[in-house]
This record gives sequence, C-alpha cells and structure tokens, in this order.
Amino acid sequence: MTEPRSLTETRSRIDTVDSALIRLLADRQELVRTAAAFKKDEQDVRAPDRVAEVIALARSRAEEAGLSPDVAESVWRAMITAFVDLELAEHSALRRN
Repeated sequence: MTEPRSLTETRSRIDTVDSALIRLLADRQELVRTAAAFKKDEQDVRAPDRVAEVIALARSRAEEAGLSPDVAESVWRAMITAFVDLELAEHSALRRN
C-alpha cells in the first residue's frame, strides 16, 4: 500500500476500511444471533472462558499483523460486550417463543 499524500486521502482510506469493518461486523452479528439459539442459559451466552480464548487469539493475531495487542484487546472487549448484550436479548426472545 502506498502512503497517503494528504489528510483527505488518509481519511478517505480510513472510511474505506471502516466500511469493510461494518460489513464484517454485520456478518458477525448474524453469527451471534445464530449462536443464541444453541445456548441454554445466560451463562452459556456470557461464556467467560470463550471470551478469554477470543481475546487471547485477537492479541496473538494483532501482534502477527503489526497491530498493538493492547489496541486489539480494547476493541475486542468492547465488541464482545456489545455482542453479548445483543445475544442476551436474542436468547431471551427465543426462550419466550
């Protein structure tokens, strides 16, 4: 990738990356909703052991990709929290039906 030559170009490239991230997060959301159907209770949704596994993997992958593992962990923790909240709501709705 060539270096951007201006702030405008840099911001445009960031917007392009953000668009790709949004599409990937939408894919992740659908998988989270699917996962809710397989879980029997709130503890299964919260899955602290799985969270630890995902965080460790994110840190490892970040380091390999040249991303700060601390940044990756912060982003992943925020993402996981948001998706757990969504999954709890989805799980609750599925159990009511």
